[in-house]
Amino acid sequence: MSISLSSLILLPIWISMAQIQQGGPDEKEKTTALKDLLSRIDLDELMKKDEPPLDFPDTLEGFEYAFNEKGQLRHIKTGEPFVFNYREDLHRWNQKRYEALGEIITKYVYELLEKDCNLKKISIPVDATESEPKSFIFMSEDALTNPQKLMVLIHGSGVVRAGQWARRLIINEDLDSGTQIPFIKRAMDEGYGVIVLNPNENYIEVEKPKIHVQSSSDSSDEPAEKRERKDKVSKETKKRRDFYEKYRNPQREKEMMQLYIRENGSPEEHAIYVWDHFIAQSAAENVFFVAHSYGGLAFVELMIQREADVKSKVTAVALTDSVHNVWHQEAGKTIREWMRENCCNWVSSSEPLDTSVESMLPDCPRVSAAVSCSGSLKTLPYGQIHFTSPPGFMTKS
Repeated sequence: MSISLSSLILLPIWISMAQIQQGGPDEKEKTTALKDLLSRIDLDELMKKDEPPLDFPDTLEGFEYAFNEKGQLRHIKTGEPFVFNYREDLHRWNQKRYEALGEIITKYVYELLEKDCNLKKISIPVDATESEPKSFIFMSEDALTNPQKLMVLIHGSGVVRAGQWARRLIINEDLDSGTQIPFIKRAMDEGYGVIVLNPNENYIEVEKPKIHVQSSSDSSDEPAEKRERKDKVSKETKKRRDFYEKYRNPQREKEMMQLYIRENGSPEEHAIYVWDHFIAQSAAENVFFVAHSYGGLAFVELMIQREADVKSKVTAVALTDSVHNVWHQEAGKTIREWMRENCCNWVSSSEPLDTSVESMLPDCPRVSAAVSCSGSLKTLPYGQIHFTSPPGFMTKS
């Protein structure tokens, strides 16, 4: 196990501080002296020697990776899969590198949705001004005009965006395992219109403006001695805060603020917005939902808010490891009864596919997805789960 230079230098000081803090009041002076010593150490320079700059490529080619003909991410030169621990002793740097690659993959999947699946990117809110924050969804050409059937896909929570089930599976397995593309193509082949939601795109980030706060002592009527004491305490507090911030984030990144997207500030809001402005307006007689994890919770919230409309238009709902809870979400009796008849939740289980799995909640049936962990659930054969199983699941009764 490797130990960073900064850790070797600071370890004796930390040990000394721990020993002193176990002593009595007479040790306070020593503690103060040690804290002062720590505050003088330039951790920026010290830790930058350990951690390379957080400056990563903005293309797959820049990372020297590409997807092969099987949809697997491989190194261009070695043919090896993605390696997370590129630098074994720098977990934070490796994580930032992984996140940077993930952002590139998100854009790559967006391109596949448009080019390979022929979906249209639709900006929301539909009446957004040019200057306000916006999000988007994807739809097939016939999503609103198909008179027979419409498929709606909702992913789970986290870093995933429209078209993805799991970033980890895209990077470590392949595109078919981690994206919604197989579901989209199968649905379109079978005559469905398609709408792909984007429930995690709730805000945009902009750099936080620097605010210059005028010292209160300038206009205060307090005695000079009292103002000096307050200024001294303020400076010491700032010094301590800066010290801990330097240690936590040695390469201080820009401070960002979030500007939320109107009526789409959460996955639940997004699902309701897309329902009101697109799904409810569609011509399809039969609407089918496929919702994974938190997407199931978002659907239940949609049902609570638009119960009559959902019942009149939605034929069936396929959930995969849904985290909805009819008690916590306060779903009424009529909703629970409808879910028992029209929903099915495929959950992680080692039992054979479609074997009934016991549930403590009185909502929809739970059946085995024949996989032992949720991470593998997204690889479940879409032909079995979403189109033919259980018998008649995707046909209106």
